[in-house]
Amino acid sequence: MVHPVVLDVDTGVDDACALLLAARHPDLELRAVTCVGGNAAVDQVVANTLTVLDAAGRPDVVVARGAERPLLEEAADARHVHGLDGMGDLDWPRSTRRADPRHAVEVLRDVLLEAALGRADDRVTLVPLAPLTNIALLLRTYPEVARGLRQVVFMGGAVDAGNATASAEFNVFHDPEAAAIVLDACADLDLPVTMYGLDVFYQPRVTREQAQTLIDTGNRGPAELAGRLIAFQCERVGADSATIGDAGAVCAVLEPSGVARRRLPLRVELAGTWSRGRTIVDRRDQATDLSHDPHGQSRVSADVCLEVDGDAYARLWLDTVRPDSVMPDTVEPGTRARDAVDQAQR
Repeated sequence: MVHPVVLDVDTGVDDACALLLAARHPDLELRAVTCVGGNAAVDQVVANTLTVLDAAGRPDVVVARGAERPLLEEAADARHVHGLDGMGDLDWPRSTRRADPRHAVEVLRDVLLEAALGRADDRVTLVPLAPLTNIALLLRTYPEVARGLRQVVFMGGAVDAGNATASAEFNVFHDPEAAAIVLDACADLDLPVTMYGLDVFYQPRVTREQAQTLIDTGNRGPAELAGRLIAFQCERVGADSATIGDAGAVCAVLEPSGVARRRLPLRVELAGTWSRGRTIVDRRDQATDLSHDPHGQSRVSADVCLEVDGDAYARLWLDTVRPDSVMPDTVEPGTRARDAVDQAQR
């Protein structure tokens, strides 16, 4: 079965790893990629995303520019992690393409409303790998898009420790209000949600040696880019291996049995001095007396990933980015975008 997917990204080294997987795996139909400010400024994110898709041989995929900044906070970035250009400063040949003229929220609306007109199998899995600003704007402005959604699988949050702060993971910390709105909207719209957080994020890993094998393929293809992304991370932290990061969330769509997940109540802390942006995952036993808890349990719940088969996901990623992997069928550039616009205007 081919899974229609849309990625929302802030590309980013780890987002680039995820884009390569989503663009090249034959069991995924990548219908669009939307961009938001996060790891880098949004215009740099757009440029990085187009470049990765070109390297992956997928110039047909619609790319759209979205929110420049969080709903309330000032914009920030993570270039100290991802390099000055947000993608490892690899001096990679840049795409000459431009983003779709529509705003990311409009592209998401059009793609999902188109999916709602088809069969149940046409419904889209939305995979946000970035601050959830675009998705919050989408679900509150156009709640009818829920008819075209199968599920939301987002990379963000943590049951345990954060990385942006001791409490908060970067994507949620960057725009906590957006994360809270998305979770609340998914509860309102009865949309299944999976949280692929830091508890599993670092476990699918690729070694320096495996990265070098990919780099040696050369030709500025997807395998070489994949290898250089891993090598950059290894060099940055002085390690013998690096995580595929956000690509793990895409693996969870392809191979859901690779993660152990538990349905748990979930909140986002919005006011704490030391804990703003923390995902509060309620792991209390159901027999616990909650009568003295002034907050009660959250009405929002998500399938929280607690364990992952890291080796299996790393193999899945490696097998997909290698040059001899089977590419998905593509369509003429812009075809899906034009079809979606036509459907929306009828």
